[in-house]
Amino acid sequence: MKNEFWTEKAKKEGYPARSVYKLKEIDEKFRLIKKGDKIFDLGCAPGSWLLYISERTGDEGVVFGIDFDDIKIELAKNIFFEKKDVMEEILKEKNFDLVVSDLAPKTTGIKNVDSGKSLELCVRAFEIAKIVLMPSGNFVCKIFEGSESDDFFKEIKKDFNFSTRFKPKAVLRQSKEIYIIAKDFNKG
Repeated sequence: MKNEFWTEKAKKEGYPARSVYKLKEIDEKFRLIKKGDKIFDLGCAPGSWLLYISERTGDEGVVFGIDFDDIKIELAKNIFFEKKDVMEEILKEKNFDLVVSDLAPKTTGIKNVDSGKSLELCVRAFEIAKIVLMPSGNFVCKIFEGSESDDFFKEIKKDFNFSTRFKPKAVLRQSKEIYIIAKDFNKG
């Protein structure tokens, strides 16, 4: 099974979850994370994305993560974590090079409900990104495809010079999960 492959690979490589390979593929394809970058990770638990980003940005970089769940990694010196709900007021930091969101709702199995809840989280992530991103910054957001996801994508396209949808190999084939990749923020 594909899911088991990625889960075992993550465990062997010291990551708490297989989601790291989604971000890794996105990063390799779209060249989003660089040494010294300042990155904000929304919905960072259990910590795989934080760990990967920390490794990629190096000691000169900084990674801020928030989630209402605990993370399962040791904090490197360039990782800062706050246990908090993203719907609450977010930190006052600004000028991030990249905002990543792997936020996902508790799923019900009812596609319209799940995609609606996913959209709500994406809208919040986008609101945060518009506040904290530096001009020319980048944004990555997980969304469950649904009737409203096309309209959301059109909104993102207005604020970035490049945007696309992408489904990494580590996402299960039958899953409605995709990622929106947006580069070169037009801070208006």
